[in-house]
Amino acid sequence: MSVQTKKTVLFICNHNSARSQMAEGLLRSLCGEQYEACSAGSNPRDVNPYAVKVLAELGMDISHHRSKSLLEFEGVKFDYVVTVCGGGGDTCPFFPGGKIYLHEDFDDPVAVDGTDSERTEAFRKIRDEIKTWIQESLDGNAKVAITTDIS
Repeated sequence: MSVQTKKTVLFICNHNSARSQMAEGLLRSLCGEQYEACSAGSNPRDVNPYAVKVLAELGMDISHHRSKSLLEFEGVKFDYVVTVCGGGGDTCPFFPGGKIYLHEDFDDPVAVDGTDSERTEAFRKIRDEIKTWIQESLDGNAKVAITTDIS
């Protein structure tokens, strides 16, 4: 019986506080048998409590997550490096350790001002968009539409 190794994925956004944290938690929960997920940012900040809250609504606990710098992964090679920023005009950082690079624009829910309810809803929207993207692009090793193989 052959042992299959998990594909490694690094999700990146600027602050590693919301989008990339949610993506890491979602991939671990949805496809943890196939993928080992990590996340990082170029300018890390604390994990956003709304990200923790909206994943908890789906039974996913990321309360133990911490924000990480890209420097923590210097020299590490990943099967996939996925940038999840760029929505709303923000610029995504680059990480040189990927075999395949993917990019998906997700608006930054942190940028939403408003009531607690409005902010929660903004995070739910992005959570659901990320979940759908993972299910359509990575779940079951589905063919990913936008890739660059640099191996």
